[in-house]
Amino acid sequence: MDFSALQLQTTVAPHQFSGVAPVPLTDATMQERKDKLLARMAVEGYDALIIYADKEHGSNFEYLTGFIPRFEEGLLVLAKDGAATVILGNENLKMAAHSRIPVTLKHCPYFSLPNQPMDNEKPLEVLFAESGLGDMHRVGIVGWKMFTSGQVDNKQLFDLPWFIVDAIKNSLSAGAVSENAAHLFIDGDNDARTTNNANEIAHYEYGANLASNCILNAMNAVEPGMSEAALGTYLTAEGQYNTVVTIAATGQRFEKANLYPTHKPLQRGQPLSMTTGFKGGLSSRTGFVIASESELPDTQKDYLERVAKPYFAGVVTWLENIRIGMKGGEMYSLMESILPKEKYGWHLNPGHLSADEEWMSSPIYKHSTQTLKSGMILQIDIIPSVPGYTGTSAEESVALADVALQDEIKCAYPELWARIETRKRYLKDVLKIELSADVIPLSSAVAYLRPFFLAKDKAFTC
Repeated sequence: MDFSALQLQTTVAPHQFSGVAPVPLTDATMQERKDKLLARMAVEGYDALIIYADKEHGSNFEYLTGFIPRFEEGLLVLAKDGAATVILGNENLKMAAHSRIPVTLKHCPYFSLPNQPMDNEKPLEVLFAESGLGDMHRVGIVGWKMFTSGQVDNKQLFDLPWFIVDAIKNSLSAGAVSENAAHLFIDGDNDARTTNNANEIAHYEYGANLASNCILNAMNAVEPGMSEAALGTYLTAEGQYNTVVTIAATGQRFEKANLYPTHKPLQRGQPLSMTTGFKGGLSSRTGFVIASESELPDTQKDYLERVAKPYFAGVVTWLENIRIGMKGGEMYSLMESILPKEKYGWHLNPGHLSADEEWMSSPIYKHSTQTLKSGMILQIDIIPSVPGYTGTSAEESVALADVALQDEIKCAYPELWARIETRKRYLKDVLKIELSADVIPLSSAVAYLRPFFLAKDKAFTC
C-alpha cells in the first residue's frame, strides 16, 4: 500500500448506537451448541468431557450452561449420550436450575470459598464414580486453554487445579485415556465455538457495540488535567462485566507494577492508552494527548510516518483482503508484507477469535492452514512495537458472514442489520476503505484512528 495515500484530516466521527438491548441466546441456539459438541466428541471417540470453570476461565462451561460459577469452581460432565452433570460449590447450587441444558446436580463443597460449611462432603472420586466415569475409556479434560507447543505432548498439559485432575485420574479404570480436549471447543478448524449463527452474532454484537461506544466517549472526553480514573469511568457501561483489565494509562505505564487507572492527571504531550472489552468485543486506542504533529516529542517527530500510518495501512489491508476460505497463514503473510515484523516489532497473531472471552484462539499464525469461516468473530489485533516510539492501536471487532448468514441476520435482526449497514457505509464513504464483502462490522469504531486525542475531529482516511 502507498502510505502517502493515507491522510490525517478533518473527518466526521462514526455514528454511535445507544440504547441497544442485549439479545439473549435462544433455546434452539443452546441445543445447536450441544449438538455441535456431541458431534465433535463422536468424531474423536470421546466417552465424556469434563469441563472446568471459574470466574476467569468459564467460557467453555458457559457455552453449554449459560452461566459461570463466579467466585467458585465448577465442573460440567458431558457424556457422549448427551447426559450432563454439574458439580458445584455451596453458592452456585441454585444455578443448576437455571442451566440452559438439562443437568443433574452434584454438590462439591471443595469448590466453595475457604471456611464455608463442608456439608454433604464427598471426595471428588465418589462424585465422578456416581457420574459413570469409571466405565469410560476415553475422557476429555477441558479447561480454557488449548496448548500448541511444538516440544511436548499438548494432550497431557492441563490447566485445571491439580486436585481435580488428580481425582479424575484416580477415577478412571486401568487403560482408560484422559487428555486435554479444549480443542473441541476452540480450535480454528471445525470446532464448536469458532463459528456463530445469526442469534449468536446478535448476542455478541451487544458487547462489541458497547465497547466502541465507551472508547469513542473516552476519546472525546480526553483533556489535560483529568485523571486516569476519571477517564476510566467512560470505559465501563451498563453494569457489564469487563473481559479485560480496563486501561486508562498516561505517561509511563506499569509504575510500581500497577495495571489499573490511578488519579494521575493526563498531561499534554504524554502518550495515552485506553482499552475496554465486554463479551463479544474489545476496543482499544493508543496515541498522544496533543492536538497536532508539531507537539510530538523531539525524538518522535516522525511518529506518523514511522508508526501510525503504517499501522493504519495494515488495518486497512486486513479489512479489504480478509475473506471466507482464506488460510490463516495467508493473512499472516499479508500482514508481514505490509508491516514487516523486523521493522515494526509486532509479535502476536494479527487477528484472533473472540466470543465470551476477549481472546479465544486464532487461526491466523505463521504457516497456518486453518481457513477463515463464515460465522467467525474476529478482533483486529495488530500491535506494533517500535523502540523509542509510542505505540498505536485501533483494535475492534468484526464478523465474517457469507451471503446466507447475512440474509439470515437481515431477516431475523433488522435493527442489527441497519447498524451493520451504517457502519459499512461509514467505512466506505468516510474512511474510503473498500471493505471485504465478507466482513460485517460489529462495532462502530472499526478502523477509526485518531492518533492525537486533542484533535477530536481528525482521523486517518484512505
